[in-house]
Amino acid sequence: MDTSLIAAGAISLSRDLRSALRKARDLGIKGVEIDARSGLDPEQISQTGIRQIRKWLGDEGLSVSAVAFRTRGSYSDPDRLEGRIAATKAAMKLAHDLGASTVLNHIGDIPPESSGRQWQLLMDVLSDLGAWGQRVGGRLCAEVGRAAPADILRVIESLPEGSLACDIVTGALVVYDHSPIEAVGMLARHIGYVHVTDAVTGAFRGRGRAVILGTGQVDLVGVLASLEEHGYHEWIGLEPVDDHGAREELAAAISFLHAL
Repeated sequence: MDTSLIAAGAISLSRDLRSALRKARDLGIKGVEIDARSGLDPEQISQTGIRQIRKWLGDEGLSVSAVAFRTRGSYSDPDRLEGRIAATKAAMKLAHDLGASTVLNHIGDIPPESSGRQWQLLMDVLSDLGAWGQRVGGRLCAEVGRAAPADILRVIESLPEGSLACDIVTGALVVYDHSPIEAVGMLARHIGYVHVTDAVTGAFRGRGRAVILGTGQVDLVGVLASLEEHGYHEWIGLEPVDDHGAREELAAAISFLHAL
C-alpha cells in the first residue's frame, strides 16, 4: 500500500514532543497524532506555543494528522458535561491551529432507542460541537469499535449534516465482535480517520486483546481494499501494542503495510 499517509501518536514515541517528532521523522512517516490530554492543554496553550510546535513540525517535515482528545466521560453524561464540552471545543480549535481538521474521541454510551432524555442530550451536545467545528475548522471523529457501527451511523444520520465523522479502529471492531470490512462499507461516507490495528477475540465480546499488526484476526488486506473501493485516501493511524518497544513495533508495522 501507499504509506505516504501513515501517522502515529507522538506520545507513543516520546513524552517529549520535540523528541517524538524527530523519532517520527526517522521512521519515515509524514503524520503525527498530538495527544491533547498529555502535557498539552488546549485551553492553556498560547499562540506562541502553537507557532513553536508548527516550527518543529516544519523542521521535521511532518503534519499533524489529528488531535486526540479522549475524555473520561460521555457526551450524554450530564456530570461535568459543560467542562467536557468547553475542553472539546478548545481541542477542535487547537487541531485547526496546528494544521489539522480532526479531533479523535469516543462519544460514550449510545442509547438503544433514538428517543428519551439521554438521547436528546447527546444530540444537543454533538450538534453544538458540530456547529463549533464548522466555525473553527475542526471536526470531531467518533471512535467506532466499542461503539457499534450501526449505532454510530444512527447518531450521525440524526445530526445536521457534517456535524460528526467517525474513526474506524479495526482492532477494536474485532474485539467487540464487529466486522471491520462491513463497518467501512456501512460508514464509508462518514469516515474521517482510520486506525489500522490488529487484535484477537476473547471468550466473550469485549474480552479480546490488541496484538502486533499482522498477527491477529483483522483482514488487513480486505480492510485496505474496502477503503480504496470507497474512496478513502486520508490518514491511516498506527498504534503500538507495547509502549516500551513502540519505535521498533511501528517500524515493523510500516514495513508490513508497505509490502501489502
